[in-house]
Amino acid sequence: MKKPASAVPAKKRSFMEFMKRREGQRGLVIVLFMAIPLLLLAVFTYIPFLKMVQFSFFDMKYIGDRTFVGLQNYIDVFKRDDIFGALFVSVYYMGGAVVQLALALFFASLMVFKVKGDAFFKGAMFFPYLICGIAVGFIFKFFYARGFVLDSLLQLLGMEMEDIPMWLQDQRINNISLAATSVWRYTGQNMILFLGAMMSVDSDLYEAASLDGANKWHQFRYIILPSIKSIVVLNLILSISGSLSAFEPPYVITNGTMGTGTYFVIMNRLAHENQKVGLACAMAIVLLAIIILCTVAQKLFFKYVFDDGTADESKAAVRRRKMEEKAAKKAAKSGAMAQSSVSGKGGQK
Repeated sequence: MKKPASAVPAKKRSFMEFMKRREGQRGLVIVLFMAIPLLLLAVFTYIPFLKMVQFSFFDMKYIGDRTFVGLQNYIDVFKRDDIFGALFVSVYYMGGAVVQLALALFFASLMVFKVKGDAFFKGAMFFPYLICGIAVGFIFKFFYARGFVLDSLLQLLGMEMEDIPMWLQDQRINNISLAATSVWRYTGQNMILFLGAMMSVDSDLYEAASLDGANKWHQFRYIILPSIKSIVVLNLILSISGSLSAFEPPYVITNGTMGTGTYFVIMNRLAHENQKVGLACAMAIVLLAIIILCTVAQKLFFKYVFDDGTADESKAAVRRRKMEEKAAKKAAKSGAMAQSSVSGKGGQK
């Protein structure tokens, strides 16, 4: 009887032998292509962010000694009126973001139905987004200046100079005027995003809806809007986040004076003019936390309130069906109880 052959232990490959194989060469290519982007990302993003978190716990300038103050900078962010009050200025820009999204959705809905001159109109609407933000600030600085473009146009329409408000000096309307510059600049960009999403909708749906007697409003409400809800949510999140970090219009046009200083303008002033680097870093961390909270809140709101447009049965239909089933069960239970009551009385007779 032959003895079973003993198993030969597998020979371990060396590193050079592994690199000569296809798997090793593929891994090397992946590592080399990822090394430089990851290095740049770490050097210019993650390491500066960690240093900013570190600086937020110190009372420091760009040059000089540092004093560890713990959470005092974060406490000052919420106690100082010039810092915490600047967050309320962002409300004007949030309102402007809602207006610009509504206008972009309206214009995109017009363009998707093939109107005359749509190519020129799309180019004219998108052009302001291509202009540098600093240049936009200077354009509107002279547009709103007393006696200049806007005042001259209103005078041509019959208004007296005494009846025209001070667009940049009057604190009741100056933030609205500045928010309008963002509406002018970003409406075209949002319109193009909406239009791209709308054009991906099957055109046969419009034809079928038209044959069924649906007008343009019905097509927008029941075909277009459910199909682009994901883009609407994305644009709203980006617009609200951008409103919290508005900088160029108030900085260039008014330099943050007369109650127009946004959170970024105040942070820039504290960091570069007053040399309060630690406090400015704490402001940046607080702003990041606020943006994350707003983003999560918006996602949850749209998830549980509005349909996502992808399910076979909408959430509203599911809720309606469950309510109808519950009412039917309740009615059946009541009917069974009434029937048993009648039967009991008949037996007693």
